[in-house]
Amino acid sequence: MKKILTVATIAVFTLGACETMDDGQRRTATGAGVGAAAGAAIGAMGNDSNRGRGAAAGAAIGAAAGALGGYIWNKRMESQQKQIQQQTQGTGVEVTRTADNRLQINIPGDIAFDTGQAAIRPNFRTALDNFAQSLQQNPSSSVTIVGHTDGTGSPATNETLSLQRADATRDYLVSRGVGSNRFSIDGRGSREPIASNDNEAGRARNRRVEIFLGDRDA
Repeated sequence: MKKILTVATIAVFTLGACETMDDGQRRTATGAGVGAAAGAAIGAMGNDSNRGRGAAAGAAIGAAAGALGGYIWNKRMESQQKQIQQQTQGTGVEVTRTADNRLQINIPGDIAFDTGQAAIRPNFRTALDNFAQSLQQNPSSSVTIVGHTDGTGSPATNETLSLQRADATRDYLVSRGVGSNRFSIDGRGSREPIASNDNEAGRARNRRVEIFLGDRDA
């Protein structure tokens, strides 16, 4: 029981210390503190002879998992955001920072692809070429590519098309020298609209590819 209280106390002091940390440090410390407390509670759910050791081990595992739970926003990420914004200026691409400290690059599908197609348009390749250079200059960032469609067409067709577009974007960036092990891809079909599918303007917004860049390095 004393070990559990000690771990909980450490977690509280860890969270309290966040007041003096920057955003990246605060996110990591908070995750570690919450993870330690949760791990201690889980580890304590054993028999009497093993509870102390279980709490301590659970706290260590929980702290490690919690510390890895978030992305870091640092000068490298900020510089990368500005670089990508400059490279895609005037193309209709949107570059924003997400709540979990990743960069989100929103590529309207009609800019990069013909309607109903997954082949990347030639006039969009220059923007992707520049984006590939940015990724090469920031090798610690992970890349998640998610394809979306509007609400027209069957769900099966939309699922396939959205995944094909994410796949094509990944393959193009890999062909420009970005390591394939840095990517994960997904297709969401029409399940996550950002506008109404009742009009063409809304459907055009929903046809898109989103690229998320995250950095876990301090």
